[in-house]
Amino acid sequence: MAENDFVLVAKDLKKYYPSVKAVDGVSIELKKGEIISILGPNGAGKTTTVEMLEGLRKPDSGRIVYFGKYEKITDEVKERIGVCLQENFFFEELTVLETIRLYASLYSTKVDFEEIIDTFQLREKLNARIKHLSGGQKQRLAVALAFLNNPDIIFLDEPTVGLDPQARRHLWDVILKYKKEGKSIILTTHYMEEAHQLSDRVYIMDHGKIIAQGTPQELISSSGLNSVIEFPKQYADKINFEGMMITGEYAYISVADPIPVIEKLLAVNVRNFVLRHPTLEDVFLKLTGRKID
Repeated sequence: MAENDFVLVAKDLKKYYPSVKAVDGVSIELKKGEIISILGPNGAGKTTTVEMLEGLRKPDSGRIVYFGKYEKITDEVKERIGVCLQENFFFEELTVLETIRLYASLYSTKVDFEEIIDTFQLREKLNARIKHLSGGQKQRLAVALAFLNNPDIIFLDEPTVGLDPQARRHLWDVILKYKKEGKSIILTTHYMEEAHQLSDRVYIMDHGKIIAQGTPQELISSSGLNSVIEFPKQYADKINFEGMMITGEYAYISVADPIPVIEKLLAVNVRNFVLRHPTLEDVFLKLTGRKID
């Protein structure tokens, strides 16, 4: 594909600090109507990468091109991007409606307030002051504000954090709705299922570099993982299979033939184990050696 076939192209981005190479040669591409996820453990460099793409942090070197022609965050680019930060700060004394109107006044593009309000389920709280909203309600408002200017590119940093499972699923539907309308979305998330369900492509970062990329299924298929068995880590010393990994409270083993492992688990009286197909989270664990946190 030619560069102008993408709404965003980042080439060889670098951001160094005295003690760490936070981003060390990262390249990312985003097509129109596509959702990509950037995943990585804490300290991997994903937040710094996204902040450079958003124009909030200047790269030491590298190149970013927006919409095939802009190489800086110009006023034209600002009008065409929306951002939901991981942490959002509002004027606590304003109501939800006043906040929406305030943010909308910053853009020349006007959208249908009523549609935004209903899409993000804010109508019942329109006259409530921000300080009286729950964490989940504030999060829905924060995501809604990212769409107020009818942007072409939307950055969503942990958009469903603090939401209950039902609200999270609803927001997934909203994000997919905007994708069908041709919006391009860059997502960071701690929820592997979220990345799997929403993403056309996934970039996995560690130590400032992209260490894998592809569709969720491509990453799983190319990982070499077979069946995955997970069980409480206190039994790990009794099992001791090659390739076993321990993270959190569980041990994980990827095997082509699970029967010998299951027989050994049963022999030491382990009953609370799980046998399943590999997931994106297993790929992440194999590549980085740790779960996302």
